[in-house]
Amino acid sequence: MATIRKKGAGWHVQVRKKGHATITKTFSIKSDAVKWANIVESEIDRGVFVDRSEAEATTLNEALARYSAEVSRLKKTHGKEKSIIKSWQGSKLANRSLASLRQTDLAKWRDARLTEVGAATVRNEMALLSHLFTIAIKEWGMGIPNPVLSVRKPAPVRARDRRLSDAELQQIIDASESRELPVIIKLLTETAMRRGELSKLSWANIDFKNRTARLLDTKNGEDRVIPLSTRAKAALAALPRRIDGRVFGMTPDAITKAFSRACSRAGIENARIHDLRHEAVSRLFEKELDVMEVASVSGHKTLSQLKRYTHLKAANLAKKLG
Repeated sequence: MATIRKKGAGWHVQVRKKGHATITKTFSIKSDAVKWANIVESEIDRGVFVDRSEAEATTLNEALARYSAEVSRLKKTHGKEKSIIKSWQGSKLANRSLASLRQTDLAKWRDARLTEVGAATVRNEMALLSHLFTIAIKEWGMGIPNPVLSVRKPAPVRARDRRLSDAELQQIIDASESRELPVIIKLLTETAMRRGELSKLSWANIDFKNRTARLLDTKNGEDRVIPLSTRAKAALAALPRRIDGRVFGMTPDAITKAFSRACSRAGIENARIHDLRHEAVSRLFEKELDVMEVASVSGHKTLSQLKRYTHLKAANLAKKLG
């Protein structure tokens, strides 16, 4: 039975049904209060009622803060997600309740956002918001749909096919003003390591006798042992040992910035640090390693992940064809 009474400038509604918690809501107009009470009672009678009160009382900004503290901080990608969360918190939708967000709101946001950033960024921002709604529904008990699922995502960006020649790599190395960057460039090109894996590398995990390196706590959560080519071994052997046991003192971001500066000084355009991993994987295939062998080196989990890195040189393929 619903109870509707005047409360200040509005109308306060309480719906009580046996076996259900009391449901309350306040409206500025009495007719809205009556309409809402009738709908809630009908849904309870039909067994389809879902309590939306928490979702109606929680803003997107508040949900993002909770998501960051309870979910995102436990991920390896928390550093990247912090910037995405900050972006959402600065959006016009941040002060809207979760229950009020509709796919039309997100479609308008998507179109406006695409005028500011690239499609890949928008896809990442939509993916995080979708996961937030999934957590809100499944773990926080909020009775709302996920509006992101009904919104078309921007088309994925075409995979990069940039190949860096030996001459270009040497130009970048020559333009480097960092003692460590030349060795880092050689190792990334030889081993297909990620910059984060390389920055965490320690001397204790390098076996010069067997020419292997153990990478700990990689992006996919597993350790892996990779082979070292003779060139990779020589590059490592030439490095002086640090007191702290680490091979390199540069952080992943410092590596990226140093590489970009070296490219600018060398006049090399459209080159990114991740292109070195792409180049390394392509070269492994060109050395006639099979898919499983390449995956064991690079750490890729699926063929689809690996395929986007393997833009093999047509001239080399032509030689195989005879």
